[in-house]
Amino acid sequence: MASDKLSSYRSKRDFQKTAEPSGERRINKSNRRRFVIQKHDATRLHYDLRLELDGVFKSWAVTKGPSLDPHDKRLAVEVEDHPLDYGDFEGTIPKGQYGGGTVMLWDRGYWEPEGKKSPEQALAKGDFKFTLEGERLHGSFVLVRMRNDRERSKRTNWLLIKHHDEFSVEENGASILEENVTSVASGRSMEEIAAGKGRKPKPFMVEGGKVQADAVWDSNHGLAAEERQSEAKGGKRAGAATAVYLPGFIAPQLCQKLERPPGGDGWIHEIKFDGYRIQMRVIDGEATLKTRKGLDWTAKYPEIAGAASALPDCIIDGEICALDEHGAPDFAALQAALSEGKTGDLVYFAFDLLYDGGEDFRLKPLTERKMRLQELLTEAGNDPRIRYVEHFTGGGDAVLRSACKLSLEGIVSKKADAAYQSGRTESWAKSKCRAGHEVVIGAYAKTNGKFRSLLVGVFSEDHFVYVGRVGTGYGARKVETLLPKLKALETAKSPFTGLGAPKKQAEVVWVKPELVAEIEFEGWTADGLVRQAAFKGLREDKAAREVEAERPLRSSRTEVVEPTPRAIQTPARRRGQKADVMGVLISNPDKPLWPDVNGGDPVTKEELARYYEAVGDWMIEHLKGRPCSIIRAPDGVGGEQFFQRHAMPGQSKLLELIKVFGDKKPYLQIDRIEGLAAVAQIAAVELHPWNCEPGQPEVPGRLVFDLDPGPDVPFSTVVAAAREMRDRLEDLGLTSFCKTTGGKGLHVVTPLAVNKRKPLSWPEAKAFAHDVCQQMARNNPDLYLIKMTKSLRGGRIFLDYLRNDRMATAVAPLSPRARPGATVSMPLTWTQVKSDLDPKRFTIRTVPALLSKSSAWKDYCEGQRPLEQAIKKLGRTGKHAA
Repeated sequence: MASDKLSSYRSKRDFQKTAEPSGERRINKSNRRRFVIQKHDATRLHYDLRLELDGVFKSWAVTKGPSLDPHDKRLAVEVEDHPLDYGDFEGTIPKGQYGGGTVMLWDRGYWEPEGKKSPEQALAKGDFKFTLEGERLHGSFVLVRMRNDRERSKRTNWLLIKHHDEFSVEENGASILEENVTSVASGRSMEEIAAGKGRKPKPFMVEGGKVQADAVWDSNHGLAAEERQSEAKGGKRAGAATAVYLPGFIAPQLCQKLERPPGGDGWIHEIKFDGYRIQMRVIDGEATLKTRKGLDWTAKYPEIAGAASALPDCIIDGEICALDEHGAPDFAALQAALSEGKTGDLVYFAFDLLYDGGEDFRLKPLTERKMRLQELLTEAGNDPRIRYVEHFTGGGDAVLRSACKLSLEGIVSKKADAAYQSGRTESWAKSKCRAGHEVVIGAYAKTNGKFRSLLVGVFSEDHFVYVGRVGTGYGARKVETLLPKLKALETAKSPFTGLGAPKKQAEVVWVKPELVAEIEFEGWTADGLVRQAAFKGLREDKAAREVEAERPLRSSRTEVVEPTPRAIQTPARRRGQKADVMGVLISNPDKPLWPDVNGGDPVTKEELARYYEAVGDWMIEHLKGRPCSIIRAPDGVGGEQFFQRHAMPGQSKLLELIKVFGDKKPYLQIDRIEGLAAVAQIAAVELHPWNCEPGQPEVPGRLVFDLDPGPDVPFSTVVAAAREMRDRLEDLGLTSFCKTTGGKGLHVVTPLAVNKRKPLSWPEAKAFAHDVCQQMARNNPDLYLIKMTKSLRGGRIFLDYLRNDRMATAVAPLSPRARPGATVSMPLTWTQVKSDLDPKRFTIRTVPALLSKSSAWKDYCEGQRPLEQAIKKLGRTGKHAA
């Protein structure tokens, strides 16, 4: 069958003139599919991609060469099938022959198909996904067939595209071609190959560390041709049975993340190091140090490279760290050492052996690999700059507890008998003592012109998703190093996309999402944001596209970890010491504001600030741009309370001041998340913004209908009233949303689309709200009323339309209330608004976790509708009813 497939290949070549293989030579079979990429300087320079399938190499000519940038779509012209021994061809094809020019073995390795379809089915469909494991190319690619333009070409054109994964890069993805200009087989340049100079290429097929066959072909001139002539005369090829082959790079094995170490026997546990993952390759006394991405960082660590040169030929997996005065890894110290070029004290921690000499150790059990690694380091003299990583057996929980007591990062658990597998696997798992994460910087914020914090995100499919602010951890030296890199990436457009993307603020500077930072934080907020995040340093060894949010994974012992309602965690500090929340110092942080919440401890002033931090990104969208009144309770909700709408002497600079027509004193306005911590500092237990359009106090931006029941009205009746209000508004063409008030009632809120040329006035908005409530009360006077008179409210619900007037306010979504139980005004989905709804379950302590599982108000902005049309429709309805 392969012979038939090669008929086109053979018909184009005269094997008396070209040294290309004819395909008649038998090639040793491998249990893995091979691939090669040959740089081919023919009529025009291109790269030939060849994938082994059904006894031949399926082949494409990639005009510009492969790129690591998923945005680059490389034209790949399908050409005839090539024989398998072409995978070792390097040399020159004579001029005048088909494809005449120089050929270099630019990359080679193995490939695997992706998806459920067979490779043949995927090729037939024209959507062929595969993974490469080469010396230079790694990760997932796809070939997509284009529609044929028969008038222009009889060949089939495809597009070669890199998928987004840990090996992809953003921008300049073709730089891998510029950085790698020599052969993976011989180390020669194109010029040296054309001249027939340099050492003989090393063949591809190796078994058990020994070269089994030398299928190297070359032109009629040069070293390989001379060796073939020598063999024809009865001579032997030097080194044919003893040459050592070491891959240039092996994609590293990665860990899954577990909340707890896996249980059961068969696992070993190692300390998790807080440094840079580095693969060490030593051959002929020369060491190369490469990052997990395959970047050559040998020059960054000259002392470690020098120490490694004493090792025999091998490939070792490990991590480079800086150690603090107690001997524990310190990532910040590593960053400082690299930026200052003081790398002499860095240590390489070796934890796995991938190749020993030419022997591939990856399929051997981990314990056997580690035993040989320890022997290898001992035989080389145990240089203190290269240290063997010891491991522990037994219970992983106990090992993790010990690591945490020593303030270490955590532990890595590995199956003792497992092979080494590139990529993320279930045989390696990491468990952390404290939350740490890599994030991508999307903006930075300033205060009075000085650097203050980072706005960061992670990639999720095609979105760059915002995950919060990093407000602490910046020393003067770190800022000096960081700022020039940020300024070099400044851009006018926000890089964040999708739901929850932050809006432009006065002193926020957007940057291209290219810098990766490592942070430490106290956990995730309810809406998926990092809480109390501190900056540790930049990670130059990772590409931005590699960084994704770490989600809880299923372990062998536990189910998926879901957030549960619980008190907000606060970091340890001395009693009475000021608490730092989003850069705001909270005085008297232990002061109780709500006593004895649901039988538990009081809610303290610091806990209020932490709550605002947890829900701030959600909440701020309904506060910013609107004057906001606050209710303060300096001595707790049981003491005297103060209503404040104007600024006061010594007001925090994190709060905005806004002039309102008719009032000489400026009003408070909360436009940034840190402003919530500032009002927590003055014990603001309730927030009541205007219902205006953001930035336009004179223009209504939403309507709020307050359903306030009398003391003997069951809450299920209030629920029914809210649903009736929703239906009435929907009949008028308006979209509405519901929330608890934090008390005994419900709010029905409808966002308005504003006519910019002729916006509605407050009297018009108030009149509409009045008329809606009046119609509802007229239709059911035994249940509803629109007068505030308390004596009339027995057994009825007051439909309060007065929230829809200039200077009137309504409690903000997610605002706490100065009521027993620390209840919160909770946004709801309409499916939650049912008869068994219990508003008391929404408290400062339960809401952050509950919010994380809720889709309430996600489409709030999409619900904006013009009120003018609803007014006209209501007028017609009113006349008809009359």
